[in-house]
Amino acid sequence: MSSLLVKNISELNNLELLANQVVEGFITGMHKSPFHGFSVEFAEHRLYNKGESTRHIDWKLYAKTKKLFVKRYEEETNLRCHLIIDNSASMHYPIVKNPSIDNLTKIAFSTIASAALMEILKRQRDAVGLSIYSDKNDYYAPTKGSDRHRRMLLAQLTELLKNTSAASTETYKVLHEIAEKIHRRSLIFLFTDMFQATKNGNELFEALQHLKYNKHEVVLFHTYDGKLELNFNFDNSPKKFVDVETGEEINLYAESVKKQYKVEVENYFNDLKMKCVQYKIDYVPVDINRGIHQILVSYLISRKRFL
Repeated sequence: MSSLLVKNISELNNLELLANQVVEGFITGMHKSPFHGFSVEFAEHRLYNKGESTRHIDWKLYAKTKKLFVKRYEEETNLRCHLIIDNSASMHYPIVKNPSIDNLTKIAFSTIASAALMEILKRQRDAVGLSIYSDKNDYYAPTKGSDRHRRMLLAQLTELLKNTSAASTETYKVLHEIAEKIHRRSLIFLFTDMFQATKNGNELFEALQHLKYNKHEVVLFHTYDGKLELNFNFDNSPKKFVDVETGEEINLYAESVKKQYKVEVENYFNDLKMKCVQYKIDYVPVDINRGIHQILVSYLISRKRFL
């Protein structure tokens, strides 16, 4: 990601250009990865399925890649993907003074990652929808494949980058609403930090299970700041910690609780992972300090399995 030219917040506002740069860098990197077969042929080819006719195989591409691809045509039925973004107050953490592609809040990371996913979906002629929620369903757009629709979603994501939120959230309530609207058999990506107003974790997973209704594939991108929210890397001066959603405050020295804090958070992450396995939901922990490519790799894995 360091090769990107985008360095300041004004340039981050050109979300379409940024998403294109992220995807181009990702595709270039795939030439040296296990996903080499996807390469730059997103819009023109799909992997050959054993047993189907060989008359549309691209033999020239086979000579280059040693893998079988079939030429794709406009009339083929493609993927439907729906992106869901948690826009609660906690997603606007951490405070970032000089935002850049390598220094983002959780909401900015999720927004740019969503725009990059939309760029890949465009190249593969796949349809995309978008939901944004806080304490309510703030925005919903159904799944469509037109360029006009995609630009409308990009405009909405751009606004999301500019704004802040003070709302708490009960994700499970909103997810039930969204689940009722999404077209059957879609690939669903949910970006959330999993900080919920409810103490009943089962409510959230019941809502996620509702998303799986109608044969949806659900990928949970558990979005967090690994340095601060997982490893608790604060200096050992006295600090006031404030819950941005409830307003609760506590004064303490970070070192006095760091060890126990890490144990509790790691246990919470493991519990989330185990529950996702139980409910057959793909759980992807996403440290915003590790770059957006981790999102795109997860997309390729999910897409290959879903189609």
